[in-house]
Order: sequence, then C-alpha cells, then structure tokens
Amino acid sequence: MSPTMGTEAAAPGSAAELLLQRLDLAGVSAEAGLCSLEAAAALGLDHQVLVGAVKSLQALGEVIEAEQRTSKKWELTPEGEEVVREGSHEVRVFNSIPLEGLAQSELMKLPCGKVGFSKAMSNKWIQLDKSAEGEPRVFRAVESVEDAVREKLVQVQQGEAESLEEKVKSELKKRKLLAEVTMKTYWIKKGSAFSTTVTKQETDLTSEMIASGSWRGLKFKAYNFEALGIMPESGHLHPLMKVRSQFRQIFLEMGFTEMPTNNFIESSFWNFDALYQPQQHPARDQHDTFFLKDPAEATDFPMDYLKRVKRVHSQGGYGSQGYKYDWKLEEARKNVLRTHTTANSARMLYQLAQQEKFTPAKYFSIDRVFRNETLDATHLAEFHQIEGVVADYGMTLGDLMGVLKEFFTKLGITQLRFKPAYNPYTEPSMEVFSYHPGLRKWVEVGNSGVFRPEMLLPMGLPEGVSVIAWGLSLERPTMIKYGINNIRELVGHKVNLQMVYDSPLCRLDG
Repeated sequence: MSPTMGTEAAAPGSAAELLLQRLDLAGVSAEAGLCSLEAAAALGLDHQVLVGAVKSLQALGEVIEAEQRTSKKWELTPEGEEVVREGSHEVRVFNSIPLEGLAQSELMKLPCGKVGFSKAMSNKWIQLDKSAEGEPRVFRAVESVEDAVREKLVQVQQGEAESLEEKVKSELKKRKLLAEVTMKTYWIKKGSAFSTTVTKQETDLTSEMIASGSWRGLKFKAYNFEALGIMPESGHLHPLMKVRSQFRQIFLEMGFTEMPTNNFIESSFWNFDALYQPQQHPARDQHDTFFLKDPAEATDFPMDYLKRVKRVHSQGGYGSQGYKYDWKLEEARKNVLRTHTTANSARMLYQLAQQEKFTPAKYFSIDRVFRNETLDATHLAEFHQIEGVVADYGMTLGDLMGVLKEFFTKLGITQLRFKPAYNPYTEPSMEVFSYHPGLRKWVEVGNSGVFRPEMLLPMGLPEGVSVIAWGLSLERPTMIKYGINNIRELVGHKVNLQMVYDSPLCRLDG
C-alpha cells in the first residue's frame, strides 16, 4: 500500500492504516507526535478523512492518543483567489484605460469597475476629467503600477501569512479577499496498545466463544457505561392533548374542580330543557343535532326537578312568564350526542343544589361534543369544548369580566373586548374578543354569560346565588399554536402521524 495514496483512493479503513504506518515509520517517541494537518498533507489525504480515521482508531482503545487542538489561519476567499489569477481590481481598471482615456460610464460597466475605480483613485493612479467633451473621462495618472495586493495574497497562498503586518491583513479582510478561519486539528501519538494493523475488537461475548474457548485470544471493546441506550418505542401525545393539559393546568391553578364528562350520550332534557332552551328551538332540529336510534329515549329523570322545568317552560315562574307552549316529556326523553358540555354543568349545578347548605363552587370541563355541521377547513362534526363555571352569592357581570381577564391572561391574551350577545340560557351574555397582532384585528376567542334564574331556581339553588360561565373550543387555539390551517389535518383519518410524533411541547405564554 503506497503511503502517498490520493484522497479519492483512500477509504476510512485504509486511511487509518496509513496513519498507523506513518506513526511507525516516523519513529514517534512518547514525547513527540504528529499534527493531523501535516500528516494529511504528507499522506495526500483530505484532513477530514484523516480526522475520521483518528476517531475510528480512538474507538479501538489505546492504539493511539489524540489531543484536539485549535488554531487560526488565514485563507483566500473566492474573490481573493480571483485576484491571484487575474490581478487586483485597481490594477485591472488601470490596465483597461487606454492612453486616450476611457468614458467613466464605460469603465463602470467592467466587472471590477466600481471597486477598482475607487481604489485606483485613492492610489492616485488615475484621474477623472469632468470637463471632457461629451461626458467625464478617466485617464492614467502614472505610466505603470505594481500589484502589491496580488503579491500579498500570493504570500498568504504560499503559507507566509505571518510575514504580513496585522494592518495589511485587516485591510484585505475588509475587502473580503482574506478570511480568518479556525482550524481544529489533532496531535497524535502512539498509544500503549499501538499496532500498525487495525484489528476489529469484538463487541459481544457469545456462547460459541465461551464453549470453544476462543474468547481467550480475542480483543474486546471496552464497555462504555456512559453511552445512551436505544430509545424505547413509546406513544406520543396528540397536539390536542398537549394543549388540553395546559388549559387543565390553568383551571387547576385558579382553584377549579374538574367535572365528570364521560357521557357522550345525553338526554334532550339535560342537553336542552334543563338549560331553559325551548323545545321548538332550531338547535334541536336534526340538521343541527345527532339523535340516537338505539337507545332512542332516556327513562331515568329526577321527577320533581323535571316537573319544575316543565312548569317554568310552559307556565313561567320565578319572576318569568316562560315560553307559553305545551312542553312534552317525549321530546325531553330523546337521546342525543351532546351538543355542548354545558349539559354536564347543569348536572353538577343540580347536584350542588341538593346539598343541605350551599357552598360556592368552581367547575371546569374539557371534552368532546358533537354537532351536525357541514365539514370544511374549520368545522368538523365533533370538537372539544372548554367550559368554566363559578357559582356563588351575588356574582355579577363584573365578576365574569374579572375572571375572564385572569383566565385569558394566563393564556397570554391580555387585550380583551366584550360584545353583547344572545344565548337561550344566559342573560346577560357576552362574546369575548381578543386583539390578534399577527392578523391586526380583533378575533372572537370565546362566549360567556350569567345563567338565567329560569335555569338555576328550578334546580333548587338559593335565590341569591348567581352562576357565571364561559366556553371556547380547544381546536382553534391548537391550530394557531401549531400553525395548522385545516382542522382535518389535526383531527380525523387524514392526520399525518409524523406530525403527531414531531409536534413539540405546548407552552401557553402567560
């Protein structure tokens, strides 16, 4: 094997053997060593190839010792190499000017015209006659010039950069003809187990080696207790679940209790009637709600409460005249896929009302709801609703605004506006808007209101108790947080699982 093998012919394994032979032939003592850069030049190898050979030899144990060193050197830039080949910009400009002169506009068309004209004028090699006929002309001011810039760059190319003054090197660097680069090299010495041949070390002790006794003559690679093992296969949280956990943490920090929401199927009574939503309301039509065929109806209701709900709908009460219609139990018994988690809020408030003594409560839920929507880039037939509810004596619209401000501040949303709105079961009601700096406009971020007495008093809650509530979707903030424009790329059969694997942790900037 020739010690002068070229870069193209030297594979990593042969590069390692060449380096070992070089160390052996040079008779390197324990104190001396080889520079990887010089060794690469002597062996005709690319320096990076030799560095790879050094690292592979280090992995074999004590074959060599290698100490990494850092040094700086000056190199020509591509523009500097061009100057070495063709001359500096100012010399090329000088040589392009004939004795009769050259129009300044023609000179500026040259590739080196702008820089060369400026430098040649500074050196007083040329002069500009602005009074020339037609347009300003450039003439030679001296008979000949020497290309000192090219000569200095040639010195650098020949490895004599240290002979140049720092001021000269800085000037050439400023002209982008020179660049100072950091070189990482290795100082290589023989190790305690030095050999000129590369012997592969065994990594596994097999049963065959033990049975035959061959392990006694083999070299084993030292076990690296610091090495990381292969990462085990594991599940990945969907972006929705990551954002959900952040919202849940915010509610818990604010002292809320999570409501049980493990019932996707709900009776129309809890989903609509208990919320003082009339049975002829458009939201209860089939084009907005999914009705179940089996089981089609619910049978278990708190009958005393049901009668009070019927009375407030059909006859009024608690200071309300009601809706004045014939309320039907068969409508209330129809099972649906819940259209909102407010049905769960109604169940929790009813349970709260059954306590002997009322105690203030704060509830929240984050779960799936279903609506018979037309599918598009921003709507699906199922989505997640985030809901917060606070029940206490004397709660007002001001309390609702204060809680909303605190809640959205923890989400990183500080600029809020409120707009009056209508909901069947809240009065007053408000839509919540936030200013979006990216879109430069106000966008809706939630809905809110104070539950009506017609909803609360039939449950048995004391007259002085008010309940404030608000809600928003989980999908919209998730899409904004992860830059997803189409909801079908976030939820459903078209989701790219790689997106789930690669999505980062969610941090809501509060």
